[in-house]
Amino acid sequence: MPSIFPQKIEKREMKHPRRSLIKPHLHNLTSSGFELNGVITPPSQVTMETLRKTYETNVFGAFSVLQTMLPLLRKSDAGRVVNMSSGLGSLTQNSDPNYEFANVKLADYNSSKATLNAFTVQFAYELKDTSIKVNSADPGFTATDLNGHRGTRTVEQAARIVVKLATLSESGPTGGFFDENGQVPW
Repeated sequence: MPSIFPQKIEKREMKHPRRSLIKPHLHNLTSSGFELNGVITPPSQVTMETLRKTYETNVFGAFSVLQTMLPLLRKSDAGRVVNMSSGLGSLTQNSDPNYEFANVKLADYNSSKATLNAFTVQFAYELKDTSIKVNSADPGFTATDLNGHRGTRTVEQAARIVVKLATLSESGPTGGFFDENGQVPW
C-alpha cells in the first residue's frame, strides 16, 4: 500500500494543494465496511485491509493534510480547519439506543470518525493561543457515492455547516463538533 504521507511540497504544488495532497486518498472513499448495496458488515467480519483503508482516508489522510498545511495556516490571520466527521463518529450518539442511526454500526467508519474527532480536540488544544480554529463538522446523511445516493440531504445542505465553520469569526468556537443545528455530543 502506498504511503499517504506527502513528500516535501514544492512551490508549484502549493498553488493547488488540494489536488496534490488529497488525490491519493480518493480511491479509498468507498472502502468502508458499508457496501453500496446497504449491507452492514458486523465488526467481527471487518477485514484488517478494510480497516486500514478506511483509516488511511479518514484519519491519516486528514492528519497529514493538516500537518502539511499548518505552516500556511499559522501565517493566516484567520486560519480555519474543518474536519469532515459524521454523527456516526459520536460515541454518545452511538451508545444511545434512541439515536436515529443507532443500528448503523460500521466498526471501521464510525471508529475512524471518532478518531478524527479526537484529533480535532488535540489540534484545537495545541493551537488555542493562535488565531486558528479547529472543529469537526457533521454534514448529516448526505446523498453521495459513498451511500449510493440514498442520503436524505443534498450536498448543498451538508455544506452549510462546513462553510459556517470555515468562516468563523475570531470569537468563534474551537475544538468542537457541530452540525447545522449546533453542537454534537462527542
